[in-house]
Amino acid sequence: MKTVLYMHGGSGNHGCEALVRTTTKIAKDATGSDVILWSQNVSEDYKYGVSGVVDGIVATDEVNKKSLSFLWSYFKFKILKKSDALHKLFIKKLFKDSVAISIGGDNYCYPWSAKQGVELDKEIRQYCRKNVFWGCSIEEEFMTPEVVEDLKGFDLITVREPLSYEVLKNYGISAVQVADPAFLLNKKELSLPKGFVEGNTVGINISPLINDYENGDSIAFNNYVKLIEYILSETDMSICLIPHVVWEYNNDRKPLNSLYQKFKDTNRVILLEDHNCEELKGFISRCRFFVGARTHATIAAYSTCVPTLAVGYSIKSRGIATDLFGTCENYVVSVQNMKNDSELTDAFKYIFDNESQIKNTLNDIIPKYKKKVGIAVGELRNLK
Repeated sequence: MKTVLYMHGGSGNHGCEALVRTTTKIAKDATGSDVILWSQNVSEDYKYGVSGVVDGIVATDEVNKKSLSFLWSYFKFKILKKSDALHKLFIKKLFKDSVAISIGGDNYCYPWSAKQGVELDKEIRQYCRKNVFWGCSIEEEFMTPEVVEDLKGFDLITVREPLSYEVLKNYGISAVQVADPAFLLNKKELSLPKGFVEGNTVGINISPLINDYENGDSIAFNNYVKLIEYILSETDMSICLIPHVVWEYNNDRKPLNSLYQKFKDTNRVILLEDHNCEELKGFISRCRFFVGARTHATIAAYSTCVPTLAVGYSIKSRGIATDLFGTCENYVVSVQNMKNDSELTDAFKYIFDNESQIKNTLNDIIPKYKKKVGIAVGELRNLK
């Protein structure tokens, strides 16, 4: 038996990288089997060191080109114009007798990925032994009949926050509530860049995705500008701009660089270079506060007890904050609901004023919260 991780777009999204690293360890502990990663960008996985974590990485086009089955499939593809023949051969070869784990936790937070997931799961279930949806979040608005049917086909669903758990429950879909496996990610501490003051730096992350969800012209970006202006004028803290996704078509470095260009002459704003997810967590853990749009960047902060403000655009940020603090109010700023450019600053003031209380809450809850990941280990072990 083998475990195959799929719906992985590549480690240039360091949240995806974090899920591969932590899920691989969990799967090995639970099943004792080899873990194979199906990746859409193998070069990124080698670049960031994921290749040393899993037992193998395959890309979509990796099939045995000397086999008779490949030659027949190639004939159908070229001569008979059946364009899915090669793909079906690949799916069968990769997933036969496997535990297939979909690790894209937010597959059902976006319409395009929900459609992709429905189609792919249907193919994989023809060959795998068990099918698992891992550490997921679910948006109510994308619960179409096709999605509901697909979700009911999983042998195990683990949900990383209570809001999505309620969505599934309302549709009669069985699931187990756990914590996101990335809460268990190791951190690696490198030398700090010049200007990064340990314990007195605000880590800031922004995603270009927020532009797709905001209601006003650049209102989210302008909120970040106002926040940085406030921190520089009203505190003595430094600011470190931290990218967490560096895909060319979805690159945090683009809006972060725009912010950096506005404030670089203050000599208190640093633009961090790209690093793997463990190294990024090492930088985030040494911040005094963190403000982030990427879910797994905020998880790196939460899990190291850094008071955190999430800039949310989906159910996952609200759900995780609610799970940790009992409410998402004051802990999440919704991009969709932004009406003026001072909302992020106002929310940050709450985090700043309640720093000790928030830190104490995190110090108390995070050790217990990490144990919720262990529930998923037990559930996965019971699938054998």
